[in-house]
Amino acid sequence: MLKRYFKALYQRTMEKSYNLAFQEIANTLMAGGHCLDCGANAGSSFNSISKSINLDKSRYHGIEWNKSAVYQARMDGLNVIQGDLNRSLPFGDEQFRCVFGLSLLEHLLNGCAFMKDCHRVLENSGRLILLTPNISTFFTIALLLVGKMPSSGPHPDSNALLAKEEIYKVSNGNLIHDAESETPVSRHLVVFSYRVLRQYLSMIGFSEVRGYGFGLYPFPKFMQPMLERVDPYHCHQMVFVARK
Repeated sequence: MLKRYFKALYQRTMEKSYNLAFQEIANTLMAGGHCLDCGANAGSSFNSISKSINLDKSRYHGIEWNKSAVYQARMDGLNVIQGDLNRSLPFGDEQFRCVFGLSLLEHLLNGCAFMKDCHRVLENSGRLILLTPNISTFFTIALLLVGKMPSSGPHPDSNALLAKEEIYKVSNGNLIHDAESETPVSRHLVVFSYRVLRQYLSMIGFSEVRGYGFGLYPFPKFMQPMLERVDPYHCHQMVFVARK
């Protein structure tokens, strides 16, 4: 019963946060310009954005670590290259109208350097859009109080421990833990709080930073929209839109 309750909250949280992120991306690209999808996988974001605007494939660019995902994207005619987002972005200054990373920042070793580089490759008035979990949730605080690892915090490099520590399993049942691999995809390495991420984006030169929160656990679904507006600081997922 409790598992179904939290799973329903989680599914709503992810749906709302992704919908907002894709709408912000589409709005940014409405008047033209190119976008960069960081952590593009096989390019599924292109289809999601294209539901809102007529996005030509020539305007979509992606960078992805997984070579097989890059191959699939290129087979679909998408301009996705293989690269390491812990290193400098292989693009020139002021090249993109929109740069976005959805469920990406928490998987990077050098997230702060990544955000600085995003600022560099954005056009003036271009926008960076990030979707990432928040470490400062009431649920995480509760886990720490009972001696558990934080749900959205850094993950251990042990598949067995990672599976054991996930009290309420809300992730995809087909997810294979890869914490012990040389280049783990599923592990969370550095997770920001809402206040710190908002402050950092302003520190590195973004002129306008808007933040949104989704999923204030453990409150019921009908209360979520109101609570998210009142207290985005402790929501599970964050969407930030930062204008250069």
